Amino acid sequence: MKALKNISILFILFTIVMACNTKNKEDRSKHPAKESVYYTCAMDPQIRESKPGKCPICHMTLTPVKNDESAANEIALSDQQIKLGNITMQTITESGNSLEETYTGVLTINQEKIKTISSRAMGRIEKLYFKTTGDYISKNVAVYQLYSEDIAIAKQDYFTAYKQLAMPGDFGKNAKTMLNAAKQKLLFFGLSNTQIESIKKSNEISPYTTFYSTSSGYVTEIIATEGSYIMEGLAILKLADLNTLWLEAQVNVNYAKSLKIGQNAKISFTDYPDKTINATVSFINPEINPDSRLLLIRMEVPNPNLLLKPGMQAMAKLTQPNVKGLFLPTDAVIREENASYIWIEKRHGVFENVMVETGMETNGMIEIKSEIDPAKKVVITGAYAINSEYKFRKGTNPMEGHDM
Repeated sequence: MKALKNISILFILFTIVMACNTKNKEDRSKHPAKESVYYTCAMDPQIRESKPGKCPICHMTLTPVKNDESAANEIALSDQQIKLGNITMQTITESGNSLEETYTGVLTINQEKIKTISSRAMGRIEKLYFKTTGDYISKNVAVYQLYSEDIAIAKQDYFTAYKQLAMPGDFGKNAKTMLNAAKQKLLFFGLSNTQIESIKKSNEISPYTTFYSTSSGYVTEIIATEGSYIMEGLAILKLADLNTLWLEAQVNVNYAKSLKIGQNAKISFTDYPDKTINATVSFINPEINPDSRLLLIRMEVPNPNLLLKPGMQAMAKLTQPNVKGLFLPTDAVIREENASYIWIEKRHGVFENVMVETGMETNGMIEIKSEIDPAKKVVITGAYAINSEYKFRKGTNPMEGHDM
């Protein structure tokens, strides 16, 4: 009986062992070992097949590729691949660079040099002596004639007071006071001393008064017309002094951060390729254009002989000497739509991508604003070769999964 009991126990143990072995075989059949080779397409690297065949997109023969066991943001290359890809590395440190940028802009009228000729009294414009924009008006030249009852009354008061000066006693003293008051009113209305003095010799007071330009310039805008009534203070026309012009250009925000008012610029012109003028930055807009992400800057350009015309295209070359920072060749930075990154040698033959923030760009160099381990070597040439190989092997963008 005891022997039978021992046999039963052995049978049960044997059954359990066999069941475990069967389960292990089933588990291994359900989870086969990872293949060391997969098949992809050179034209469409997102295609990954476990066996040879044709690309379902372009129908090219699939290429066998060994699985890359490196981390998600890494890639391992052989010495031969590094040589063929012209991949070179170096450590980078902070250095000083002379940054030079050229921006295209258009010459415009200097708004600070625009003079407005306005009516000094209410009345009707009887005559305009200049009716075309672009006309040049010299100083002290007649601009318009105004019919004004207010000015006519002031003229009459002045004339009457002048005639009463010769009267004896208080009449003469009062006339002198009236004369001074009337003269001040006429000066306020914009009459010159010569015009006021001529009233003394008039036999008849005219309601018409001719007004003269107090400055010279080119007519840029005509607001009033002949025969129209105009209120006191309203503009009749505008004059522009073209001896200085403005050059306005749109500047990259990163570059504009170190620009200063008064900074020198060299201006060249499409219409005069041999002509170069020194100018200064006079204005930096504090507001960024939300659409272009550019910043407007303005330079004052001297134009003493009036050779330059508003509307001409010009180029401004701005130089910032000895700017400190980390700079890499532009080809060392891979720039995608939403991110920029570089490749760093993690160890011999193994490269990892690192996202960076870029700054200003000039003379084939780009500023790296992110901190970089000074002991690490950065890929200077061949970064795009590494990037292409990464996409070919792994079928994904190196920045996929990164927070942008």
